Amino acid sequence: MKVALVLLSSLALTGALGYTAWQVLAREAEVDLRLRVAERLPDSGVDHAITAVLLNFRSYDTLLEIGVLMVAGLAGLSMRAVAPMEARELRTRDPLLQALMRWFVPLLLVLAAYLLWAGSDRPGGAFQAGSVLGATGVLLRLGGVPLPFLRPGPMLRLGLVIGFAVFLLVAVMGAVRGDAFLAYPPAWAGGLILLIEAMLTLSIAMVLVGLFAVAPAQLSAADREDAP
Repeated sequence: MKVALVLLSSLALTGALGYTAWQVLAREAEVDLRLRVAERLPDSGVDHAITAVLLNFRSYDTLLEIGVLMVAGLAGLSMRAVAPMEARELRTRDPLLQALMRWFVPLLLVLAAYLLWAGSDRPGGAFQAGSVLGATGVLLRLGGVPLPFLRPGPMLRLGLVIGFAVFLLVAVMGAVRGDAFLAYPPAWAGGLILLIEAMLTLSIAMVLVGLFAVAPAQLSAADREDAP
């Protein structure tokens, strides 16, 4: 009986969501959003429509997304202490990984910087750059390279919150000046968006590497055989 009720409830919910989605898609758009974005793009401070939407026209959404990501990182790191970098399970003797690190880490750092800079006028931005930078940290972590900023302390806390804090500070400063919340002065819009994206890149990377660091270490078969 319980299984039947769960199945019926799931089917009813799925049907209701499907009907709602169908009705929304069937409606004709009252406003051509692409045209509106193109008209206001010169005032956004950037030359790429997606960056303008995420960091200017709909910056509330991005601010809340970063807030959720920050809370997830803080919660994950608070649930388990970061293992010391000298732990055996965090070191590797794989020569292939060591060789890849020497080649890939510099390339990944350059790629993250490029994606951050390119976000103003082409696909890229803080989320892409932060993901690449986080992957670089994961690669270093797998190779047993010491990452002092992952140890509990001020550096870790600052890295997790700096993106959200700078974003919120810029928003509040605009309100204090008499503008709308999260409204940028037209003359400073480009510089402020670049500053926000740079700080978001650091925070996104810190959250991703931090969550990877607190995950339980998995010993390889060779390590398990060598373990006392």
